[in-house]
Amino acid sequence: MGTPEEIVARILKLKEKRDAVILAHNYQIPAIQDLADLTGDSLELSRAVTQVDRSVIVFCGVDFMAESAAILNPGKTVQIPSMHACCPMAAMATAEKVRAARREHPGAAVCSYVNTSAEVKAESDICCTSANGVRVVESLEEDEVIFVPDKNLGHYVSTQTDKRIVLWPGHCIVHERLTLEEVQAVRRQHPQAMLLVHPECRPEVVSAADIVLSTSGMLRYAQQSEAGEFIIATEEGLLHPLRKENPEKRFHLAAPHMVCRAMKQITLENLLESLEQGRYVVRVPEKMRVRAKRALDRMLSVY
Repeated sequence: MGTPEEIVARILKLKEKRDAVILAHNYQIPAIQDLADLTGDSLELSRAVTQVDRSVIVFCGVDFMAESAAILNPGKTVQIPSMHACCPMAAMATAEKVRAARREHPGAAVCSYVNTSAEVKAESDICCTSANGVRVVESLEEDEVIFVPDKNLGHYVSTQTDKRIVLWPGHCIVHERLTLEEVQAVRRQHPQAMLLVHPECRPEVVSAADIVLSTSGMLRYAQQSEAGEFIIATEEGLLHPLRKENPEKRFHLAAPHMVCRAMKQITLENLLESLEQGRYVVRVPEKMRVRAKRALDRMLSVY
């Protein structure tokens, strides 16, 4: 296919030819982040995708993110460069199980993390992200909320609200693996560093944090903080923009295993092929899309 520089040049040329925009999550490989038109966390990209004026959206993330873009943009073509970029946590909830949970908790609202499939969003009252989960739950009239599918984010939200949170037995594989012992060890190695933790981590790890933030929250905090050293407890892809935007500061990954294999499925090569061949197009059945869009729109209406 050529050198990385040649592939990037071909991608940029094809992007204009196809009237496409490239979106990338903060966990993508550096080369993808660097050429994307927009980068961010789930909330930022959910907001940004509704403002896109191009006819094609190429989403460099995982399956549920591309689905959300298709849900919010029925008149546009949405593509994902790799069909193997599938979020394991999103697969931990199904529409059937959500309906069963509603029967067990009549009167409860269903708040689904955006890390869910279109079919689960269609069964939900509202969606949320790690950045706005507390605000979303607080916006609901119901006193009881079924929180799907991340038990760790749900637990964190439960500590910030008086509402009764029904936790789902799901989790992010990357964040769930991080232990308190690992965090304590890295703090001993870097005693002057601030510990920034993603709320998808285990409760005991979250409790050990200096501050709990989404990925974009971490980016903003690192820029504004007077601290010069940080331990980052989230997927390793975030280290690239952190170091790029703050060359005078030091960043340490909380543990070397914090790598999302699903996010790393997208490469320059398959991004180029996606633009060249118009693959892989993400489609959501219209009845499901309309119902899922209500939950996403309701989330986006909450500041």
